Amino acid sequence: MRVILLFLVTTTCIVTSSYSQIPSGYYSAAENLSDQSLKSALHNIIDDHEYFNYSSETRDKLKESDVDPNNGNNIILIYTRESVSGDNHSGWNREHVWAKSRGDFENKYPEHSDLHNLRASNISVNSTRINYSFDECENNCQQTFGNKYNGSALIFEPRDEDKGDVARIIFYMDVRYEGDNGELDLEMTDEIYSISSKLPRHGVRSTLLQWHTLDPVDDFERNRNNVIYSYQGNRNPFIDHPELVDYLWGDNRDNQ
Repeated sequence: MRVILLFLVTTTCIVTSSYSQIPSGYYSAAENLSDQSLKSALHNIIDDHEYFNYSSETRDKLKESDVDPNNGNNIILIYTRESVSGDNHSGWNREHVWAKSRGDFENKYPEHSDLHNLRASNISVNSTRINYSFDECENNCQQTFGNKYNGSALIFEPRDEDKGDVARIIFYMDVRYEGDNGELDLEMTDEIYSISSKLPRHGVRSTLLQWHTLDPVDDFERNRNNVIYSYQGNRNPFIDHPELVDYLWGDNRDNQ
């Protein structure tokens, strides 16, 4: 119980911190839970969010959520950390971190336009990543902007600065989409699937759990979470409370 009480204390600290905008009581239904009970509670908290048209609305919202904190006219691109003009639509596109082919949800709402899963991206790197699984690339790797990938192994390893961001987005998608109300049931896995597979599975889970620890939550993610909440009405729990990961998939998942 000592660790779970720490979760409650951490909740109080986060709510009262200067940069946070977590509504009071937002996560109260998830307190003192772990494993599947916790996952169900978190799903119910972040479910049924407001969603937008992918083609006509998400780009403008990303210009706000992914804004460069040092230049309000620019945005920060995932995988490269380039700062580019948000108004230059030929200079960036939208990356589905949980690849839209992993579940085949292009033009399916709310999955296709979920802002928590979309990041402004370098067009070339987005194309290179395709729908590869996220994993450590150790052999026969090619590089692009510091990211490593192996097309034969079907894996993509982001730069260290983006590994935690990617992991927490995948965690969010796993919990948000549970197959109710006609939505997909997305699940993290340690399996690596072919490029052509449409199964709603993505990973590599064990690697993503390591990346979550390697690259902790930063102020960019916190601001992005707040901006998206202002539009969608739901939050990424793993940005607000990184410790929840251990209660869902780590050593504390059996503690209740």
